[in-house]
Amino acid sequence: MRLLFLGDIVGRTGRNAVIDRLPALRQRWKLDAVVINGENAAGGFGLTEAIFEEIVAAGADAVTLGNHAFDQREALVFIERAPRLVRPANYPRGTPGRGAALIDLPNGARLLVVQVMGRVFMDAMDDPFLAAEREIEACPLGRVADAILVDVHAEATSEKQSLGAFLDGRVSLVVGTHTHAPTADHRILPHGTAFVSDAGMCGDYDSVLGMDKEEPVRRFLHKTPGARFEPATGEATLCGLAVETDDATGLAVKVAPVRLGGVLSEAVPGFWEG
Repeated sequence: MRLLFLGDIVGRTGRNAVIDRLPALRQRWKLDAVVINGENAAGGFGLTEAIFEEIVAAGADAVTLGNHAFDQREALVFIERAPRLVRPANYPRGTPGRGAALIDLPNGARLLVVQVMGRVFMDAMDDPFLAAEREIEACPLGRVADAILVDVHAEATSEKQSLGAFLDGRVSLVVGTHTHAPTADHRILPHGTAFVSDAGMCGDYDSVLGMDKEEPVRRFLHKTPGARFEPATGEATLCGLAVETDDATGLAVKVAPVRLGGVLSEAVPGFWEG
């Protein structure tokens, strides 16, 4: 199976990059599944139903969220009627939405998408390790799901890497999100799970985490509240991870970074090119 994961969409420039490029990428790379983190897609904070539908129409099979999942209040309602929209599984019991989704793909395969949110330097949540284990035990790789993708939305690299080690051999891919900066540690772990600490963002990198630089810099200098953060509006880089899995086991056999457009150096999966 050919899987493409795209990191956090930030604002209009990130949305436009995904919507403009994704249809051609699905065809060019013969993708079986695309999962995108969309939690910053609406002005940098949360996701609206209209934007969610735009992302799905562009070719996303599932969209994950994170700590800004409910910044747009309408998400509390529309998430219940969006089975392809996945918020962290370790939100407290009774939170609207779902922490995992089993997606029937066009090729007939089934992809389980799970998200958990970290607890180090973030809001207090239920245990992400137990939440992830609960979801994959309910839908095990090779028996129910042909591939399993786990989005770990977390601040601390150590927590992301620990979850990767914890899930190694039981899922196809553990991909970190939230910090908006792509890391260079993409690899296949010893028991066959593809991993990267952070996939980066789909947004303008001439920024501070996708936001216009002026206000974040001012806050660091003066330590006082000020204007609302606004997404940067320059050309976006589309960032993510390409993974190919073994159809027999569901484990990863190939992994490569993806960076297209904007100010970062380009990276494409050589095993899908040519």
